[in-house]
Amino acid sequence: MPDILGELLFIFQRFNWLSALDLFLVTLVFFGILMLLRDTQALVLLRGILLLIVSLSLVTSLIDLPAFSWLIRTALPTLVLAIPVIFAPEIRRGLERLGRAGSAQGWLWRAPSTTEAVQRTIRAVVSACARLSARQHGALIVFQRGDSLEEYARTGVPLNAEVTAELLLQIFYPNTPLHDGAVIIADQRIVAAACVMPLSSSGILNHSPERQMGLRHRAALGTSEATDAVAVVVSEETGAISVAHGGRIIRRLDAERLENILLAFYQPPAQTSRSLLDLIRAARQPTPTRPKKED
Repeated sequence: MPDILGELLFIFQRFNWLSALDLFLVTLVFFGILMLLRDTQALVLLRGILLLIVSLSLVTSLIDLPAFSWLIRTALPTLVLAIPVIFAPEIRRGLERLGRAGSAQGWLWRAPSTTEAVQRTIRAVVSACARLSARQHGALIVFQRGDSLEEYARTGVPLNAEVTAELLLQIFYPNTPLHDGAVIIADQRIVAAACVMPLSSSGILNHSPERQMGLRHRAALGTSEATDAVAVVVSEETGAISVAHGGRIIRRLDAERLENILLAFYQPPAQTSRSLLDLIRAARQPTPTRPKKED
């Protein structure tokens, strides 16, 4: 114990502002890694790796096992090389977010003069989602933002059609040729339907108290993880409406809250860095009333 106290005293005597900066940067790196792995299966794997390393270190330090200690010292460096392979999806997702940080904010703010067109598009989507929810018809609608969704649009059927509630209802009517897959909307046009979107690799849906969320929810969440798109999904089982963005999904939305959330994504670029939860809170604020059309 005196030796430990002496070493701690020696460390604190040499502590200066450069040491504080050094510790802050290391803490920042670990915090970023934990935030990146939050709500993913990789976090469970990371816990297992850390527990294994700590356990092996304690065993080799408390018990004199020369052969076992040599094996551990030889094997642990290879684990460092394996980390980029194990956490490849999370590393890619983090680099994509970093690359998007300073990029343009996408089609939502390209033309301020198209505000009325944007509102018409949102009203059509909200109206269609409300009717689909009432009929319990599943749907997945993806709004393209800064990241191009062309590679996903190529997997579907090109439409290049005006966004209307009636067209969306027809697309997602059960057993029709286009009802499976996602509709991609860009520049206030339906670019393609029946598109194949990436599935989520996170554990958010696995931890959900309701396990009936299927491929549409996984595709909505996966799209929001791989791109900066906004995905609206209607559950075929319950009719619940959800919105996914930035690797997060908000469920049980009514038509009014859905409209407010989508409109919140069309705010000026200075406000677009807010999280989906912040947009949900902003959407709860009262909006100017207007005459509503009968469905």
